[in-house]
Amino acid sequence: MSMVGIFGTSGMAREVGDVAWALGLEPLYVAQSAAERDDWNYSGLVILEEEVYKYSQLLFVIGIGENTIRRKVAERFSGQLRFTNLIHPSATFGRDQLEKLKCCQGVVVAAGVRFTSNIEIGNHTIFNQNVTVAHDCTVQDYVHVAPGVNISGNVHVGESCWIGAGAVINQGTNDKKLFINRGTIIGSGAVVVRDCDPYAVYTGMPAKRIK
Repeated sequence: MSMVGIFGTSGMAREVGDVAWALGLEPLYVAQSAAERDDWNYSGLVILEEEVYKYSQLLFVIGIGENTIRRKVAERFSGQLRFTNLIHPSATFGRDQLEKLKCCQGVVVAAGVRFTSNIEIGNHTIFNQNVTVAHDCTVQDYVHVAPGVNISGNVHVGESCWIGAGAVINQGTNDKKLFINRGTIIGSGAVVVRDCDPYAVYTGMPAKRIK
């Protein structure tokens, strides 16, 4: 069985490992420290980050949910390791959408995700279980979309945003996409009906800025 390297040893890394198993790939988990490795209580081989160059022939993904840490790992190993996408076989795509994803790197698409058409996806993004992304959306680099999120059509999600579980992002228009600015956090279950400021936190129905 072929292997794929997965940075991280948390629950998110194990979920990414499940996607790998579904694709017939054996995960090789990468711990940042010996303490992190020693805390591992799950099946699978774990190595230290300092050992990763011994496995440079492998493809890697970053199974770390925290956007800032995922970015640091990607930048630290840029040009030294090859990053791939992991797309669960149950995910479904509109016409030509899967081909678009092949231009990305480090994208994780979990079970039950649905992309429709004309969607632009950035690198090192995570789409967790049962997310839906509708037509004419843009999701930039290092975004994390938690389980059960519904992103309607004509939405622009800025770099490094976090969208919490079960949130709904209402539709924009062809002339003006609904814009969630860079670094914004959308709380679980929130319903976003208007543009969101950068590096802010929004919760509620309809979503309002709380920080």
